[in-house]
Amino acid sequence: MTRSDRLARVAAPVVVALLLLGAWELLVAVFDVKPYVLPAPTAIATQVRENLSGIFESARATGANALVGLVAGAVVAIAAALLAIRLRLVEELVTPLAAAAAALPIIALAPVLNNLFSTTSTVPRRIVVALVVFAPVFVNTLRGLGIVDPVHRELLRSCGAGDGALLRKVRIPGALPFAAVGLKVASSLSVIAAVVSEYFGGLQDGLGSRITSAAANTAYGRAWAYVVASCVLGLAFYVATTGLERVVSPARAGGRRSNQRNRNQHSRQDRQQDRQGAKA
Repeated sequence: MTRSDRLARVAAPVVVALLLLGAWELLVAVFDVKPYVLPAPTAIATQVRENLSGIFESARATGANALVGLVAGAVVAIAAALLAIRLRLVEELVTPLAAAAAALPIIALAPVLNNLFSTTSTVPRRIVVALVVFAPVFVNTLRGLGIVDPVHRELLRSCGAGDGALLRKVRIPGALPFAAVGLKVASSLSVIAAVVSEYFGGLQDGLGSRITSAAANTAYGRAWAYVVASCVLGLAFYVATTGLERVVSPARAGGRRSNQRNRNQHSRQDRQQDRQGAKA
């Protein structure tokens, strides 16, 4: 990928975001949209600036809940996938549970867990996040563990290796990119689950509780400021897990870069041929 291509990849979403914000500001001004319906971006930016310290503290609390739940859910999911690939019975039992966990409504689950634990406990929110994270990580990891090159399998069998060696030397290394993809999908979901679970009682220190509190007091600009903070937090989790994916699967990333270089080279050759044909 050339320098201009990298610049274009960064500049394109920034330009689109600026255009959308400009259109949003213009819409609010031209149609005189009330703040309780949709505050202007400038009003939200003012609230972010005025409440920056409170936003940071709330984002730290929500981020801690999301991170602990993400790690716990991922560890349990990967362990379950390792068991499922070895034991058919475990796979048949856990796969429906993963589907059920993915379908659990956070709105119904969070109040129930809040009643089981103390109102000052962060455990219910972290359990909600872990349940949301479990399904994508488990499904992707199990899929990666199940993909084995027959050549590798036969090579290990010819050396007298058993199922344990096959798991350590082939299945687990091959499943790492799949687990990383599942973790990347779950990273944004973990922030969403943490924020939504804060709507229903418990400690009033997270972004979700601040959003509901501000909206209840008709401070809609401040509520949107906390919404923006939630989006930034989710984006930070996504970027971090994307970096992790590149670390655990450098060959795949290298392959993508090689393919991109080949496409760019072919594109330049095609343009040169077109120019030569036009001159002829």
